[in-house]
Amino acid sequence: MLVLSSPSAAGKTTLSRALMVQEQEVRFSVSVTTRPKRPSEVEGVDYHFVDDAHFQAMQAAGDLLETSTIYGYHYATPAAQVEATLAAGQDMIFELDAPGMLALKKAKPQDVVSVFILPPSLEELEQRLRQRAQDDEAVMAKRLAQVAQELAQWEAYDFVIINHDLTRALQELSEILHAERQRRHRMTGLRGFISRLIQP
Repeated sequence: MLVLSSPSAAGKTTLSRALMVQEQEVRFSVSVTTRPKRPSEVEGVDYHFVDDAHFQAMQAAGDLLETSTIYGYHYATPAAQVEATLAAGQDMIFELDAPGMLALKKAKPQDVVSVFILPPSLEELEQRLRQRAQDDEAVMAKRLAQVAQELAQWEAYDFVIINHDLTRALQELSEILHAERQRRHRMTGLRGFISRLIQP
């Protein structure tokens, strides 16, 4: 479970999509949200868009692994898709804020690897946010006001990538994924393989 976090426009979505093109067995965790759909977003691909009542019903039923509220909208990770993906032995990539990452790590402590994406500068971050042009000025001002608070969370993460250049950042993210796959407790069938080596 590879969790990416960053301030808005620092590059987590671009990096997660690029990693899935490069590593085709990685699945994306599609979050549930009460936020309105942006024109460029696709239902079931970017998010599952639901109303408050549906969200609360899912939460009450225990169908959500973690929940968070950002700019007044609710976000959550559906438990069923995560359990099915892990049971199939596949990796999953998540885009979450720091509270969401910590909640997921609490729920699945052995499975979560967290990566914080930093922008090269605050000026570059603001420029990317304005070039994206997906939010009105009021929402953009809120996002920029939150940056310092979001950046202060970096020490909670296993890895940090400074996104100076997308190609380099993607390579670093891929290296993290491959190294974490080789951790002893994540290598399914390793005990049996070693037993066969010792006693052929």
